[in-house]
Amino acid sequence: MINIVLPTGKLLEDSMILLEQAGLKGLCQWAGTRKLRITFAEQAISVLFVRPRDIPAYVYFGAAEVGIVGKDVLWESDYAVYELIDLGFGRCELVFAVPATSPLVGAKVWPPTLRVATKYTRAAERYFQTIGQSVELVSLHGSVELAPYAGLCDGIVDITQTGRTLAENNLVPIAKIDYSTARLVVNQASIRTKYNEVWQILDSIKAVLESGSDDKNS
Repeated sequence: MINIVLPTGKLLEDSMILLEQAGLKGLCQWAGTRKLRITFAEQAISVLFVRPRDIPAYVYFGAAEVGIVGKDVLWESDYAVYELIDLGFGRCELVFAVPATSPLVGAKVWPPTLRVATKYTRAAERYFQTIGQSVELVSLHGSVELAPYAGLCDGIVDITQTGRTLAENNLVPIAKIDYSTARLVVNQASIRTKYNEVWQILDSIKAVLESGSDDKNS
């Protein structure tokens, strides 16, 4: 039996559609239910549904051979998994944003050390190290948009898809740090020990993606 782990939340619907198109017929009929595991006996495949941040652990420790997860989760994960394919959907950007009234609208006027609130401490630290900016990171778990106005920080590093939430909170992005999309990840040992089974799944997914690309270009 091969386990494929999918993220609950915003990437789930597109992930289920992709796998159904790749051969798991009937998967999408379970959308919106409370099922945590669906088994396709004929293909010897089980689909598991877990929180996005748990997916790297499932794949790293071999509880699942294949997974779909956002790149933003991989930035912050303790578990190194083999990232095989950029699936293209669920795109959003990681940005550095400050209040619209802030004087810190460009790197030339930043103080020697910025204080930045974020859920993405590792990605933020890598970015500011790359540009040579000293930074004090404040790790928050909820909405970070309030933090600058409460005097907690100079700005925030956060994910944005449309920019609407930033605009509604009078924040403006002044630097694009990275982008995130759904990624196909695999357990490295499983590629060797279950070579045929894993690569059959991967080839089916690649065929769906290539077919979609051909449709757009035609």
